[in-house]
Amino acid sequence: MLGLLIILVISWALLRFIEKKNIDVLGIIPYSNRVLQFFIGLVFMMLLCLLMVVTEAYILNVKWKLKETVDFSLIFQSFIYHIKSALTEDLVFRGALLYILIQRIGSKKAILLSALCFGVYHVFSYGMMEERIIPIVYVILVTGFTGYVWAYTFYKTKSIMLGLGFHLGYNFLMTFFYESYPYGELMFIELSKTAPQDWNWILFNLFKGLFPSIITLVFVNYLIKSSCVISLRNNNSKS
Repeated sequence: MLGLLIILVISWALLRFIEKKNIDVLGIIPYSNRVLQFFIGLVFMMLLCLLMVVTEAYILNVKWKLKETVDFSLIFQSFIYHIKSALTEDLVFRGALLYILIQRIGSKKAILLSALCFGVYHVFSYGMMEERIIPIVYVILVTGFTGYVWAYTFYKTKSIMLGLGFHLGYNFLMTFFYESYPYGELMFIELSKTAPQDWNWILFNLFKGLFPSIITLVFVNYLIKSSCVISLRNNNSKS
């Protein structure tokens, strides 16, 4: 929590002294419209991730087992942990620094740079520094493209909230099914699956890694074109 507070203070200082702006240019103050954006992103991403889990179960013949005892207090702890971690990463990669870069070098270059940094960051956060080049390139590609979509979302909505909903929805939902530190397999345990081979393995993992972000990008553009989200953007810019 202290780390998150420090990031907020640094973000305020960067915006105040470099751009002469208030921290609300990040769209972080939870006005009702922004809360709506957050929940739209959260629900959409959780449903999309469920679809991906079902698709993987169908393609790889995955057998899931519901845990005999579900610890709901652990699920709540996971939710709190992931909202803190998602907000921390979003403030670093899609916060004050991205806003400043957009003003200084333009949105296209700024979003691409943010995406690249987000991808490289995950190589370190996953502890992959000594891995072979192909897994490293894969992680940079997949997480970098995800970072691109979320940075694009920030730029288009003028708020961190929709992207934060996406981020939290993905991280939190996956802890119900897959192993993850510090929370994982909260409701289901994978008993068995059929592993694809050679090119099938490559194609499946590219599909699994990129498809959710492609669909999210399409969804964001749809929202941007809708009158509801245009209204959200206008309201945010006036606040």
